[in-house]
Amino acid sequence: MKNWTYIAVALAAALAGFGMYRWAVAPRLAQQAYPAASETSTATSAPAEASQTPEMLPDFTLADLQGEQRSILSWPGKSMIVNFWATWCAPCRREIPLLKKVHEQHGGEGFQLVGVAVDFREDVLKFAQELGVDYPILIGEQDGLEAISKFGQGSIGIPFTVFTDNQHRIVALHLGELDAPGMDILLGLVRRVNAGELSPAAARIVAAKQLSKLPHARA
Repeated sequence: MKNWTYIAVALAAALAGFGMYRWAVAPRLAQQAYPAASETSTATSAPAEASQTPEMLPDFTLADLQGEQRSILSWPGKSMIVNFWATWCAPCRREIPLLKKVHEQHGGEGFQLVGVAVDFREDVLKFAQELGVDYPILIGEQDGLEAISKFGQGSIGIPFTVFTDNQHRIVALHLGELDAPGMDILLGLVRRVNAGELSPAAARIVAAKQLSKLPHARA
């Protein structure tokens, strides 16, 4: 009986330790690595620094909502909007209605929105169902953090959104919550790059100037 008692105690301790990590420690680690942008000293609704920006959308593969592994490069010929977010991030949650609207209104003109949830799978599945998210979502914990690091921005906050042209060249990196005026500016610049009017590098300069003139950027 003593052996079974020891086993039961050890098992209970192990489960308690896992639960503490699962529900308390791990989310804190993720938030410390990539905190909500509005809770950092970095100004929100602004383009991220471009000094380390890769020219092309870097490849990474994560599980989708159905559990299938899918590359972020699975949408050739599409102008990508890649939104890194998490269920525990308030600014991320607030911008989802806007993202759903963009997916509905601009998908037909070649924009492909993909959410990348840096979070626990079961939390994302529940959240996506509750909000009726109808655009593709990829999910990763540590591998989700690694995907963000591919954009060369170091330790930044979320939400973090990447805009590319239809050749998957990076047009803009945006740190912080997106709003409708900012989204219109960035989508317009992607269109101009697709039309050959601007290079991606020139578009980033224009984005910084135009976004800085928005009322919330001056507040």
